[in-house]
Amino acid sequence: MKHRGKALTLFLLILTLVLSGCQLTTKKETSESPSASAPSSNQPVVDNSPVDIELLTMSSYEADANIIRDQLTKNGFNVKLNLQPDYGSFKGQQDAGNFDIALSGWTTVTGNPDYAVRSLFKTGGDNSIISDPEIDALIDKASTQTRDQYVETYKQLEQKLVFDNAYIAPVYNSLKGQAFNKNVLNPDSIRISKSRSLPWEEVDFKDTSNRDSQPLILQQNTSTLTSLDPIKGNDGSINVLNTNLYVRLVNLTDDDHITSEGSLSLNHAISEGNTDYYFILRDDINFAQIKDKRAVDTGERVGGDDVIFSLLRAKNKNSVPDHRTFTLHEHIGKVELVTDLAELEAAKVTGSSTTVKDALEQGLSSKITQLVADKKLSNNKEGKYEVIKLTSTKAFPQVLNYLAHQSGGIVSKKQVESINTYDVASFDVNKDIPYGDQNTVTEGDRYNNTLYTSGPYILSYKNDYEGVFLKNPGYLKGTKYEPKISTIKVRFIKDADSALSSLRSGEIDLLYGVSETKYDIVKGDSKLILQTLQGNAVVYMLFNTAANRPVGTSVDLRKAVLYSINQEDLQAFYGGNKIKAVSTVSPLVNTGLELVADAAKVKEYLNAYKASK
Repeated sequence: MKHRGKALTLFLLILTLVLSGCQLTTKKETSESPSASAPSSNQPVVDNSPVDIELLTMSSYEADANIIRDQLTKNGFNVKLNLQPDYGSFKGQQDAGNFDIALSGWTTVTGNPDYAVRSLFKTGGDNSIISDPEIDALIDKASTQTRDQYVETYKQLEQKLVFDNAYIAPVYNSLKGQAFNKNVLNPDSIRISKSRSLPWEEVDFKDTSNRDSQPLILQQNTSTLTSLDPIKGNDGSINVLNTNLYVRLVNLTDDDHITSEGSLSLNHAISEGNTDYYFILRDDINFAQIKDKRAVDTGERVGGDDVIFSLLRAKNKNSVPDHRTFTLHEHIGKVELVTDLAELEAAKVTGSSTTVKDALEQGLSSKITQLVADKKLSNNKEGKYEVIKLTSTKAFPQVLNYLAHQSGGIVSKKQVESINTYDVASFDVNKDIPYGDQNTVTEGDRYNNTLYTSGPYILSYKNDYEGVFLKNPGYLKGTKYEPKISTIKVRFIKDADSALSSLRSGEIDLLYGVSETKYDIVKGDSKLILQTLQGNAVVYMLFNTAANRPVGTSVDLRKAVLYSINQEDLQAFYGGNKIKAVSTVSPLVNTGLELVADAAKVKEYLNAYKASK
């Protein structure tokens, strides 16, 4: 009986503990660190009122913003939508800090993951408002690694960027789609590339007799151009345009591999150590200029001095006011002409016994007999070449991708220096007129076109309706890369539905960027061809990390927003034509991470945020 009494007493004690809600904590549990996603406070919620949040975006993302607003509202937020009409207005609001979360997109047009993060998230980046040493270290570490090495590093970066700190909230990865009129254009001449902008010089009419008499008519959303100086812009208003106005040392293939095809280089090579990059230049590209709104050959060859000038100013933050691409080129150390042939004979291609000289000569009709330091003395047929050597500040395998970016476009040293005579430190926007200023190519009292372009086309003039581009008469004449169509008109049509209607009615010939919600319409039009592939564009929300905003000081509040985003809702809206994303790296590197909407986590993080106030 005594034994049974003790058992009964023990049972009653356990029952009392259970009913009273007590929790036993083991020694092991008390020593474990909380997970990265755990709320910072377990205090009770002060109130159940919705949390105010301001969502900034532009009209082109209105459908996405409405879906996200609904998701946030259901999860306890009171959303104020700040909808701007275009990118310029959106950027003005963002720069002024008038937002909690900013919804926009990023396209990695260089095909390498470093571009997808460096300027966006690194301290001091061209487009970054984030300052986090751990993020910086991971970005720099990944930049030195090869493809098989950097997967784990980018996984760690996404963990810190998204799940640990909620600096951004991913929305989706887009397909890249374009459509064209097959009755007007030759389908075999229309390329769709994962990263590279459409190369205009390859586009041709179905009836080739129309090349000189009929313009190719394209479209873009905005008529306001950031700058026609390739280093001063990095947005949708100029990326396609500047890519076709300025030649580069290398290009990207449709599947994001580096190639010398159609570039200023006949060949390129990387020597042992991955810090020295060699480029052998062609001698058949001249700069174009505009006279009386017509394109003329300046007679000035695009050469080594222009390459050196262009790349050094690209890396120098202070070379121009409002430099927007310098972080892309910060790994450029020296750029110089090679004049000693023995250097090319002694240097070996990385991972090979082949000499750099042999690699540069591959496929050339004339071998290198002499290296020249003056572009006027270059004569490829006689074996006289200019060879550029670029030395990076450290081993950086992705540096070539940045040279393929539009900001790596080659400008005329002579022309740019003659225009940019202002002092950068005291630059006055009301008085000084820099090279590439859009006002100089806009019809009206301020029109004074001073462009010198090295690419297949040059902008003659623009107005609110269209921009008129003319074939560069000195660009690779007589080669397969010579532009086929003499005149290209880019119509400025802001509304996507109106742009598609213009394609269907024959007002434009090709629509570069078709919304996934319109694929069925295009497929149903017998005269149109739709081209699609997985692109490198990611739509995401950036949190305002300023101290005067609650989202800037509360990671709990940011995480509550993060876990409110249900990407499946957006996929459904777009008919399954969107792909889940974790960050801007997602289209390029599969890290295995995934964001899953979680209402329970949202509640926990909102509770923690309210309790901390």
